[in-house]
Amino acid sequence: MRNPYDVLGVAKGASEAEIKKAYRKLAKDFHPDRNKNDVKAKDRFAEANSAYEILGDAEKRKQFDRGEIDAEGKPRATGFEGFGGGRGGNFDFEHMARAQRGGGMGGGGMGEDIFSHIFGEAFRAGGAGPGGQRQPAKGEDVAAELSVTLEQVASEEKLRLALPTGREVDVMIPRGVIDGQTIRLRGLGQSGGLRGEPGDALLTIRIRPHPRFTVEGADLRTTVDVPLEDAVLGGTIRVPTLTGVVEMKIPAMTSSGRTFRLRGKGLPKKDGTPGDLFATTAIVLPEGEDAALADFARSRRAAKAA
Repeated sequence: MRNPYDVLGVAKGASEAEIKKAYRKLAKDFHPDRNKNDVKAKDRFAEANSAYEILGDAEKRKQFDRGEIDAEGKPRATGFEGFGGGRGGNFDFEHMARAQRGGGMGGGGMGEDIFSHIFGEAFRAGGAGPGGQRQPAKGEDVAAELSVTLEQVASEEKLRLALPTGREVDVMIPRGVIDGQTIRLRGLGQSGGLRGEPGDALLTIRIRPHPRFTVEGADLRTTVDVPLEDAVLGGTIRVPTLTGVVEMKIPAMTSSGRTFRLRGKGLPKKDGTPGDLFATTAIVLPEGEDAALADFARSRRAAKAA
C-alpha cells in the first residue's frame, strides 16, 4: 500500500477540505461503474478508498503521521528485542538473510526457520503456506451503491442493503459521510473458496438532493419566507430543520438575504458533534391588493423624490 498522501496527491499539511476534494475526484474518475472493463481503475479506486479511510479520519491521520499505523491502518512494529545480537538487543536481519541463502546459522536453513517463527509460515516461498504451497487467493471485491436522504444521514439510521452477491446486510450510515464517499465493508465480497478469505464490498454513498436544504460539509443552508410585517417590525418565524420545525426570532427591519445561524441543526460530524443550519430570509409581500401598503409605498416614494 502506497503512502496515502501520495495516493490522493495531496501534501502532508493538506487541509481536511483538500483531502476530501482530492478523494472525491479520484473516486469519481475510477469508480467501477464507470470503468467496468478496466482492472487498473478498480485497483486505483480501492487504493483511493483505503487512503481516505486513513486521511479522512482525524485520529487515524494523526496516528499515521506519528508512525503508529501503516498505510493500511495496521499498527506498526516498533522493532524486535531480546535476540541478543548486540547492545540494546538489536537483531541483524541482513546477517540472517545471508545465512539463509548460504545455509549458515547451524545449517539446514535455520535462518528460514527463524523468519518463519517470527512472521509465520506464510513467509516461506514468498507468501506460500506450509510446505511451499501458495495461500488461497482472496475473493473478489464487489461494488454497490446506497442512496440515502439527508434525514437518514442526520439520524444515523440503519438501512437494509442487498449486495451484488445476493446477501442482505444492515448498514449503519457513518457520521461525517459525504456524497460519493466509498465505505469498505470487509468480508462481504465474493467468496474466496474453501480456504481463502472473502473479498470486500465497496459501498458508495449517494445523498439524494433535498428540495429545501443544500449541503456544505456538515452544515446546511435553507431559505425561509418572512412576512413583510415581521421583516419591518421584527417577530418570530418558523424554520424547518431535518428533525422538525423550530421557531427563530428576527429583529426589526430585517432585509431579504440576511442569514441567521441555528447551531446544532446540521448533519453529524465524524466526532459526533452536529453542524449548523444557515437560514437566509426572503421577504414575502401580501397576496392581492393592499391599499394601506400601497398608500405607504407611494408616500415613501414621494418623500424620497422631494
